Amino acid sequence: MSWLHVLLLLILAYTLIAVYIRDRGLFSDRIMFFGPIMAIKTERVGFFDWFQKLRRPLRAYATLGVIMVVVVSAFMTLALLLAVPQLLVHTPEPTGIYDPRNILAIPGVNQAIPITAAVFIGLLLTIVIHEFGHAILARVEDMRVRSMGILIAVIPIGAFVEPDEADVDAAKGMPKIRMFGAGITNNIVAGLICFGLMFLLVGMATPLAVPLVQGVYKDFPAADAGLQGYSVITGINGIPVTDQEEISAIMDGTRPGEAITLTAEKDGIERTYTLTLSEWPEVLDGDRDSGFMGVYYYNAVAVKEHLGNVADLGFLAPLYLTIAPIDAFIQGNTQQLAILLADTPEQIAWEEPFPFFWGTVHLAFWLGWFNLLVGMFNAIPIVPLDGGYIMKEGVERFFERLGWSRYAHRVVASISGFVTVMLILLITMPMLTAAVRFILTAS
Repeated sequence: MSWLHVLLLLILAYTLIAVYIRDRGLFSDRIMFFGPIMAIKTERVGFFDWFQKLRRPLRAYATLGVIMVVVVSAFMTLALLLAVPQLLVHTPEPTGIYDPRNILAIPGVNQAIPITAAVFIGLLLTIVIHEFGHAILARVEDMRVRSMGILIAVIPIGAFVEPDEADVDAAKGMPKIRMFGAGITNNIVAGLICFGLMFLLVGMATPLAVPLVQGVYKDFPAADAGLQGYSVITGINGIPVTDQEEISAIMDGTRPGEAITLTAEKDGIERTYTLTLSEWPEVLDGDRDSGFMGVYYYNAVAVKEHLGNVADLGFLAPLYLTIAPIDAFIQGNTQQLAILLADTPEQIAWEEPFPFFWGTVHLAFWLGWFNLLVGMFNAIPIVPLDGGYIMKEGVERFFERLGWSRYAHRVVASISGFVTVMLILLITMPMLTAAVRFILTAS
């Protein structure tokens, strides 16, 4: 089933359920519709009042968070300013990461986001972490919270808390900025914690010397014999083998042109293959005089070492990992990080320290990934993003002190509008360029 079929089925199911609820007026006090978006809300929000007892530490946390948000906002704006001119000069084709489907962060539609429990749980918890940050700081700053809920358009696309509008309008300066910045702060802090937890978990796993064939070289003996990737070699010429060293010891005694019998297991089924060995290709090790099967193995030890090098990047490691889904699912898993994101055949080359280990790793990764990206995106100074409201409040208070309040709205609109145009260009340029080329070619 293609991604388009998955998307259409999800849309159809959601539409039928939404129409049924709306037409029959079910749960009218809890469910509202804003066009195609369904909002499920509750007014039972009194538990947020408890956080007023922690007013001092939470204010300190939120104040430090505001500093972090301003830095991230400046970084994201600078990244847009640097990326867009490069994209205008060298516009890529709308394929791979620039494929139109990858604009949408919908699991199963976006090629980099698989349909897994870890993805859905990570996305939902990310939204909750963000919105609870706003609600908690609203109460800390004596702004009432009227309701909370989630927004659904086929899948959960957001969550919301509804602070009292009069209280928000009455708030000025840092109390208001802290409230707007709390969601971003929570996301970034949670993202860093989850990625740190993921590295700790992977450090507990032990690489095994399982002779797992990751792939075969085209036009060489293993490929010609039909050996499939991600098969585990279990024997050569009737001799059982359990690791790559035992295979190498046997292969060192062979010569090009010699026929061998190889047994390998995949998906619980063991198959036997007959290979006529070839010479080693020059690009690999042309000086060897032993026979060459034409396989390459998954190296769990090297992967763990690579992950250790990534972890050594410190706070830059999470930024590095933001591209892991793109590499794993779109660009051929060149960094060998797909094992962190979803179930893969490579897991048999690792000793798991406890049950459901890889599921826990996957959840930690996606929680970290979604939190970090949601936090960074919301920091962009565009109204109605949180970063935009923080920029708006900062500009208004600054201009108020200078006695230039009448100019504040124009400045806010100019900044927000300019950054919005940059963001739209970044997203749409590959598609617009492809469309122009098609029209010119057709004419």
